Amino acid sequence: MLQRLAAERATGALMRDRGTLYLADGQVVHAESPATPGIDVLLTTGGTLRYEGWWDAVAQAGAGHRVGRYLVESGHVPGGALELCHLGALYDAAFFALAPTGTPARFRYGVSHWIGPVRPVPVAAVERETLRRREFLDRIWPDAACDSAPLVRTADRPSDAPVPVRQRRVLELADGVRTASGIAQALGRSAFHVLVDLRRLAAAGLVAAVRAQPLPDAAASPGRITLPEVTADPDIALLRRLRDALEAL
Repeated sequence: MLQRLAAERATGALMRDRGTLYLADGQVVHAESPATPGIDVLLTTGGTLRYEGWWDAVAQAGAGHRVGRYLVESGHVPGGALELCHLGALYDAAFFALAPTGTPARFRYGVSHWIGPVRPVPVAAVERETLRRREFLDRIWPDAACDSAPLVRTADRPSDAPVPVRQRRVLELADGVRTASGIAQALGRSAFHVLVDLRRLAAAGLVAAVRAQPLPDAAASPGRITLPEVTADPDIALLRRLRDALEAL
């Protein structure tokens, strides 16, 4: 569907389970996903823009679909910084929005995003980058469980394991409740980059996904509640061998 929309130079919103892609003249101009921090979070958390500046832009230019242009013209954000942050948010959200799903996509013609034009991206480039990111994650650690499940630090973590500062901040938030998306929101960082850190931590044996166990038969175990637990399934040694084989390709 995305390729067909690009061919017909369509304008509108492609809505999928995990996000929305906005097109103008067949190119992707913005993307949003509940799994990723929005461009407002990336701009304000990184110190590029103050919260007051963001809400001023939304109030002044949101109805006219020109928030991005207003941020630059009013001096709130340099043009180059806005483009870089916007591209990061676009590719980040597109990675999740284009994830495989069994639910059909919907397209609403004529819909525009309030941020307005910043830097359009060809559909082919978005698809290519999405595939590259999936393959990159699988080379690091070929188990996608940590991408969506709550994460917890492993009990047998080596106390002297060297962990880079950026990964350490991610590790500290692996509390058995937060998912990768929750950690990204808390840090104000790209969700994909947080996934990269989490897969590396999983490959090092420092984090694991909390996997929900099936509920027991109520008749066999009346009143008993099964809580989620951390499990080594799929086999960790096998996953490490798969990772090593992928890295050798």
